Amino acid sequence: MQIITIGILTLSDRASSGVYEDKATPEVQRVLNLYIKNDIIYHKELIPDEYKNIVQKLFFLADEKKCDLIITSGGTGPALRDVTPEATEKVCDKMLPGFGELMRQASLQFVPTAILSRQSAGIRGKSLILNLPGNPKAISQCLEAVFSAIPYCIDLIGGAFIETNEEIIKAFRPKKKE
Repeated sequence: MQIITIGILTLSDRASSGVYEDKATPEVQRVLNLYIKNDIIYHKELIPDEYKNIVQKLFFLADEKKCDLIITSGGTGPALRDVTPEATEKVCDKMLPGFGELMRQASLQFVPTAILSRQSAGIRGKSLILNLPGNPKAISQCLEAVFSAIPYCIDLIGGAFIETNEEIIKAFRPKKKE
């Protein structure tokens, strides 16, 4: 079984300055540890909502650390300092709008303000970058909505083969032709 490399980039002015505890990073890691059978190497960063820093960290995680999957948390709302989708678009070769559409649709079952969220996803090289909200409940709801497509997407871009805990979540992969 291959080792999976995952970057978790959490964007929060207040958590990064110690005003409150970062609960997003541990929630992303908790959910991924439930879903993925492979051993995982995590590269975790907690930084303020600064466009240039986000771009720099995304380049670093994709190009230097060669992460198969990069999850961002936070900075996806309409506030002036929420710039994660713009930073993601800057570093990506291709955008995958279906991820954001499905996450918003799933979140609407819980809160009417889900339409304000601007989650997105894209590809840089062999890395899938997925933007999640910063709220821990929303993190698990959004990951549950889209995770079944993530392993196959990473297959298609040449990343590591992700095996899922099928009793918890199943990855969708097309049946092989015989």
